[in-house]
Amino acid sequence: MPSFATEVKNELARLIYDKPHCRKAELAALLRMGAAITLGPKHALGISFTTENAAVARKVLVLLKDAGPVHTEITVSRSRRLKKKNSYTVRVVPSPVVEWLLRELGLLADSMPTAARGGTLLRRSCCRVAYLRGAFLGGGSVNRPEAGYHLELVSGNYQFAELLASLLRRLDMPAGLTDRKEAYVVYLKESDAIVDFLGLMQAEEATEAFEVTRNVKEVRNQVNRLVNCETANLQKTVDAAGKQIMGIRALAAAGRLEKLPPPLRMAAEVRLAHPDATLSELAVLLGIGRSGVNHRLRKLTELAAEEN
Repeated sequence: MPSFATEVKNELARLIYDKPHCRKAELAALLRMGAAITLGPKHALGISFTTENAAVARKVLVLLKDAGPVHTEITVSRSRRLKKKNSYTVRVVPSPVVEWLLRELGLLADSMPTAARGGTLLRRSCCRVAYLRGAFLGGGSVNRPEAGYHLELVSGNYQFAELLASLLRRLDMPAGLTDRKEAYVVYLKESDAIVDFLGLMQAEEATEAFEVTRNVKEVRNQVNRLVNCETANLQKTVDAAGKQIMGIRALAAAGRLEKLPPPLRMAAEVRLAHPDATLSELAVLLGIGRSGVNHRLRKLTELAAEEN
């Protein structure tokens, strides 16, 4: 069974933005997340992008062909290790036009957008969302909601991670940023923020699945809380009743029970006759209020304590 993150990426990989500038922003983040710049003959630049997701590899091919007149190739590496996934490498053959494309996508050092300098690539709000979608496709993951609420974007570059966190915060999402070994992790841990993120990415199927599972989980947790509360209250009632009965029997053994005032003696007799009854049920039997029953039983317990 594929992971939830794989299901989300497969859905997103099928979607193509209508506007060319959004497609360019999505490709820019995808490549910045998972591509390397290669060097060919006569110092011509090329691109190599590797992923374990076939749908993402196809998406990169489509976006590259749309971005400019570049020659692309794709290779599949079959792992010999048990249960290891195949790797798909999309290669842009080195040529003079690739340097222009890299600069257009903000992938050369002097053209990279940062949190402080977004550049033309991130000028529009729709392009900022597209950029985040590309980052998720290139290096994102999200847990199934039944396993906990956690979505993250992982990059080996601190400036890029800072940019992603800044873009999320501009969308009022409580993004955190931390380091993990040699990588930087931008994360969301609130379920509402994750739903908003998936919705912005236009992952409609994933958003609906997440919402349904989250609602079931929250209902189950609420039921468990109620059951636990009822169990705790029942145990408290049983413990209190046991203590009251022991006290009443101690008073009877000491010959003091028949000497008590009628209201206390009647409360003691009703409690002995109904050891499992709640205070409300005893109140009905005695014809008084619940607080009155509680007062009389507490008085009996105090008198019994004097016998010890």
